[in-house]
Amino acid sequence: MESKSFWIDRDLSNSLNSNHEVIQIIRGPRQCGKTSLMLHHAEDFVEVSLDDPGLRHLAQTDPELFLGQFKNKKIFIDEAQYAPELFPSLKRMADLYKRANPSKRKTIIRLTGSNQILMDRNVKESLAGRASFFELNTLSVSEIRRYSPTPIQEILYQGGWPELYANPGVRKVEKFLDDFINSYVEKDVVLAAGIQKGKEFLLFLRLLAGRVGQLVDLTHLGNEAGVNNKTIKEWISVLERMHLIALVMPYSSNLSSRLIKTPKVYFLDTGLACRLQGQSGPSSMLTSPQQGPMFENLVFSELYKLSINYQLGWRIYFWRSKAGEEIDFLIQKSAHDYFFLEVKVSAQNLGDISKYPEIKKVFEKKIPPIYLCHQEGERVLGPNVPIAFLKEFLLK
Repeated sequence: MESKSFWIDRDLSNSLNSNHEVIQIIRGPRQCGKTSLMLHHAEDFVEVSLDDPGLRHLAQTDPELFLGQFKNKKIFIDEAQYAPELFPSLKRMADLYKRANPSKRKTIIRLTGSNQILMDRNVKESLAGRASFFELNTLSVSEIRRYSPTPIQEILYQGGWPELYANPGVRKVEKFLDDFINSYVEKDVVLAAGIQKGKEFLLFLRLLAGRVGQLVDLTHLGNEAGVNNKTIKEWISVLERMHLIALVMPYSSNLSSRLIKTPKVYFLDTGLACRLQGQSGPSSMLTSPQQGPMFENLVFSELYKLSINYQLGWRIYFWRSKAGEEIDFLIQKSAHDYFFLEVKVSAQNLGDISKYPEIKKVFEKKIPPIYLCHQEGERVLGPNVPIAFLKEFLLK
């Protein structure tokens, strides 16, 4: 099957191009499109990849000589975390440029890194206050549907990995995701975090994928994976820092003492979660008990990516009270601006949340509006919003 490669514009591009900090750093997992995005928007930059053993060795052993090759040039360093010795020299390079150009600032250094633990460690020590940070994850539903009418069920199954859309048919979805798990999750993540129990970690990861949208039960996870609660906490923290999962906290305030306090877990890409669950294709999800939770995960990742890509700073919570009130998401757009979002595979009528006692108590002056996000549909009908139109609807 002949494939046709094409460029998919990323929503992060506007934020990236409007920022003029001397150093820009893009973080995100492997294969999410960091290098492609940088090269697409940095034609006047010299590209250097520290995946190259020779360049990496020079950057590690003689950073000044390494950077001296690019004097008076803009430089893009891919996988910069592999040479922590380089960061003090980058700091000096940035400081010298700022002193020489106090009134006119532009970006002269761009860095990417897929190993967030190593990247964060080096940046905090050397580049604090000298760089702008951007987080790139896999494609959102809106980015995919801008170029291709891919069915939502297919997006749900294969996730948002750019290569699977820009080069359709080149690699099987299952092979791509298996390779990602084997190379990035089983090796990079385990090595970066110093995890000793690799077999147990992978089992834990599969168990976690089967619990998307559920409250995190550390004891249960630990018992099934064969490790203690402290280890489970550390592993969850590692996955968060590597931008593979996110914990969503329940909304709480001084008035909401009766609300549930335990967080829920979601994967930032549903394709990874589906493969870890052992799903074998888009059709397998239709009869799976995981269809509802996984679609809820897809909606969460759409909200998360929308906030990150447009630097909106939204806070995403869920609502669940001991009295039985449950709403999938409560989004705080600003100090006093909220809305609820319920998630269902199919469109349906919403209940009257103004009668919920805990919501009435917490939001007595102004109860937030509630919308329902569902899987299919050609347009927004009142409070019912198809996921393909969620970004457009919310940005209004």
